[in-house]
Amino acid sequence: MIFIFLQHKYCNFKPQKISWIMPKPSPTTYPEYFKKYVDQVPEEDLSAAFSNQLPVIKDLLNSITEEKFMYAYDTGKWTLKELLLHMTDAERIFNYRALCIARKETVSLPGFDENTYAEHSNANIRTWQDLVDEFLAVRRSTEFLYRSFTPEAIDASGLSNNNPITVNSLGFTTIGHFYHHKKVIEERYLS
Repeated sequence: MIFIFLQHKYCNFKPQKISWIMPKPSPTTYPEYFKKYVDQVPEEDLSAAFSNQLPVIKDLLNSITEEKFMYAYDTGKWTLKELLLHMTDAERIFNYRALCIARKETVSLPGFDENTYAEHSNANIRTWQDLVDEFLAVRRSTEFLYRSFTPEAIDASGLSNNNPITVNSLGFTTIGHFYHHKKVIEERYLS
């Protein structure tokens, strides 16, 4: 099989920097149970939060050694592989919700049972590098998605699991969700 790669002006596309601020959301724009995530984001602007978090992600994931990949800190708890894939799954779900709301979806978007997802993820039969690469690819996609939103799309509100939420709040939830699990990894898996 022969693959032909065409040179095209769009093949080397890099997202443009946005020129508006995506400010930290008001607690009235997301469900109360997301507060624990939003509060962990130190930045007041979502674009800065994404930029600042990428080196933190890479440092954490590169610091985990092979003997820890299958480690679970207690019976019934996820392995580090399962936890990383949970982070990837959750980011995809938050992105789907943000996309739907930005595009004016009117139905309530479903919740998900993270334990059921982890149980059926097959994370433990995959390599750590494959899971890391997937998470980083999803994060890159996340950044492209948020850079594509207009200020009106960022402010759009919809329903997720029958709770009102904005696109901007979902972005901050995404950032905070990583910080939440980073803390769990450092305190329960790596200490």
